[in-house]
Amino acid sequence: MVSSGGKSVPSVCPKTGKHLGGNRKHRWLFWVFPIAGLLSLLWFLIRVVPKPSRAAYPCQRMAVPLASGFVVWLLGLIGSVAAFRKAKQRFSQSCYLAAAVCVIIAVLAIWLPLSITDSKPAIAGDPTPNLPIGDAKGIHPGRVVWVHDPNATDWDGYNSPEHWFESAHTNQAVVNNMVSRAVRSLAGESTDAAAWDAIFRYFNNNRGKGDIGYQPGEKIGIKVNLTLTYNANTVTFEKSSDKINNIDNSPQMTLALLRQLVNIAGVQQSDITIGDPTKIMPNYYYNMLYSEFPNVCYMANLGGLGRTQAQFDYDVPFYWSTPDAGGKVQDFIPVSFAGADYFINFAILKSHNDSGITLCAKNHYGSLLRSPTGRLWGAQYNYYNLHNTRVTETPGDGYYRALVDLMGHPQLGGKTLLYLIDGLFAGKNWTSVPYKWNMEPFNGDWPSSLFVSQDPVAIDSVCFDFLRTEWSAPLDYPRLLGTDDYLHEAAEANNPPSGTFYDPNNDGVGLTSLGAHEHWNNSTDKQYSRNLGTGNGIELVALRAAIPGDFDEDGDVDLVDFSILADQWMQAPGQPSADIAPEIPDGVVDILDLAVFVENWLAGVL
Repeated sequence: MVSSGGKSVPSVCPKTGKHLGGNRKHRWLFWVFPIAGLLSLLWFLIRVVPKPSRAAYPCQRMAVPLASGFVVWLLGLIGSVAAFRKAKQRFSQSCYLAAAVCVIIAVLAIWLPLSITDSKPAIAGDPTPNLPIGDAKGIHPGRVVWVHDPNATDWDGYNSPEHWFESAHTNQAVVNNMVSRAVRSLAGESTDAAAWDAIFRYFNNNRGKGDIGYQPGEKIGIKVNLTLTYNANTVTFEKSSDKINNIDNSPQMTLALLRQLVNIAGVQQSDITIGDPTKIMPNYYYNMLYSEFPNVCYMANLGGLGRTQAQFDYDVPFYWSTPDAGGKVQDFIPVSFAGADYFINFAILKSHNDSGITLCAKNHYGSLLRSPTGRLWGAQYNYYNLHNTRVTETPGDGYYRALVDLMGHPQLGGKTLLYLIDGLFAGKNWTSVPYKWNMEPFNGDWPSSLFVSQDPVAIDSVCFDFLRTEWSAPLDYPRLLGTDDYLHEAAEANNPPSGTFYDPNNDGVGLTSLGAHEHWNNSTDKQYSRNLGTGNGIELVALRAAIPGDFDEDGDVDLVDFSILADQWMQAPGQPSADIAPEIPDGVVDILDLAVFVENWLAGVL
């Protein structure tokens, strides 16, 4: 019995036995979807109609399914009611066939919207192309250079007795040329020396240091990714046999970068520190670099055998822009990075089991030296667990992402001169062995690529598009819901969708936009808004396999190339860009280069 106005009312119908009013307290649930759908529709119209580019914002991407579902549901409801009224009218007129047809239409009007708006797996849909957000960075804003040369790699795969990092399977001369071409194209200069000078000048101007290039004595820190040495021998520094073919940074690509810095940019070996503060430096990697550059500082989590152990710099703290970090052990930047005048972020082209992708931003997970064991999460030491902001922990868009703090800290992303992604070999997950790629233009070969940029958001955005295209199954890691959320947060770090006040320096000055984010138009053309001339987002410059003698890289060998060769004839070693590689990579333009030029020029003429 229930009480109503002082009278006892039966809670069960004496005729039918059904409960009376038993679900009244849950009737409000009926209105949840209509109200949420209506609010989503209004929010979309108010925000997107005045500025269509806002359709790419994470909050709008979340609102669209609710709004569209509401519209479809509302139309179905209106159609169903109208059809039932028509059916009732036809029955009263004894038009039974017409009435039956109206009933069927009424039922379909309800059933079809329900079937269309059925629930889907929590994976990311196809991103909206060419809607850039954020402020592009770089000499040429938003420029990302992609160099692809299949001649760089030649390996039978991880089932072979040989290893991916061995010199027999990576052509050092081709890789040298890839780095050279990437740097020149990024800066828009015809020589490596002019390119490096332009890169340093842009960086120093941008930081308020004036129109100056690299100055002798200035220090450079290079963060590489040696994650897959986590179970290596800590005495001998040999990588474990079960991880020997799991990829880290290529020693050949790193060697090419050091050659550029020392031989072209004029940086003293002793002013360069390279390493991964949280991992050991394996012998195969160290030996190849040390043999040519013995005075470089090779930093690792453990010292010895020529390596320098990473140390905290207690004068340079790092803060997390989230209340969840309260009461945790303070983080600090490693000494070698804090003391550097310039920083180079050298990442790997890989997907990630829990973060979707692991590129330049996530390379910074290893930029902090935390517990004495180098563990990133450091639970027993009560460090803030930055893994909590991975997309498997917080799927979707509009969340605080620890990656943005790392990208924007003044002693890490804030002083990064250059971003590179080593794509000679690429991984499907963070512990991955190399996989050959099927998408164009790789067609079943190793990706054999290098990506370079001065915009940290743009370079990760481009590589995200590559990874998402290659690993295209619905549940592949790059398609995890929220994989690119950190790119939205970083592009609009001054006013991010999550509402976070990003302040990793804890000085009350929030981050500004860290770069430009958008998605390409399609995986065939790979065009971004600056390529199409439709916006101020990303520009992808694609450089394919070099043609010997094609110095201006226009696809043929002609008199323009001859004028470049003549202009740089017999210049000092290491300076000219016209030095023909990989055939004769001796650093000087001479009679040997002329012979290669003539051979290729005649091949195009005859």
